[in-house]
Amino acid sequence: MIVEYIRYRIDPGGAEEFEAAYARASESLAAAPQCVDYELSRCTEDPASYILRIGWTSAEDHMEGFRGGELFPAFFTEIKPYVKQIEEMRHYERTAVSGTGSSVPTLYEWAGGGEALERLTEAFYTQVLKDELIGPLFAHMDSGHPRYVAMWLGEVFRGPERYSAERGGYHHMVRQHLGKAITEPQRRRWVSLLMDAADEVGLPDDPEFRAAFTGYIEWGTRIALTNSQPNAKPPLEAPMPHWGWGIAPPYIPT
Repeated sequence: MIVEYIRYRIDPGGAEEFEAAYARASESLAAAPQCVDYELSRCTEDPASYILRIGWTSAEDHMEGFRGGELFPAFFTEIKPYVKQIEEMRHYERTAVSGTGSSVPTLYEWAGGGEALERLTEAFYTQVLKDELIGPLFAHMDSGHPRYVAMWLGEVFRGPERYSAERGGYHHMVRQHLGKAITEPQRRRWVSLLMDAADEVGLPDDPEFRAAFTGYIEWGTRIALTNSQPNAKPPLEAPMPHWGWGIAPPYIPT
């Protein structure tokens, strides 16, 4: 991915029409397969200064794919009156320096931390062992397994990196599923029992948390199912997945 920054200087008297023009132009960006995301920002200290940020899949996709494609004419028609007011237009590569601040709690914090996740996995595996469909998969599990899964979930949800430090990280987890030949009905039962356990132990039930939580569980179990098939050859070395709020941040009543 590459990031394009375009810096404009717009007379405040024309700001409303400039923003309206870019709102219309953004329809072309939204429809472009080469465009990852976009955002137009206005400087609060200097209202005449605007910065447009566009994420492109690559510089080539922008310069050749988008500009040479059928969506560009409509886009350019809207922004053409402002081309001479561009002060900078360049592509930038992202660096390894990135992160989030603490204004939004992590899923780990919102869930209640490690103690809450351990309650979840203890309740969950108690039911798993009684279940006729997936119980046999866990008949010989280590007594510490529920705690290890809580550690995994904690790290995935941006808590302490204990699973990596104590259990070996992603490559250890993926090896646990090799050759298990998990079926789709078993995967669905696993998800269903975990959601029941989340209700049982009182994990937050707000829509935003449950949507993010369920999103990871669906994603993770589907990868586990794929990796467990007899002829699967998944990558055994990969970074730990990390999950956030996605589209909807936590809802905090004011």
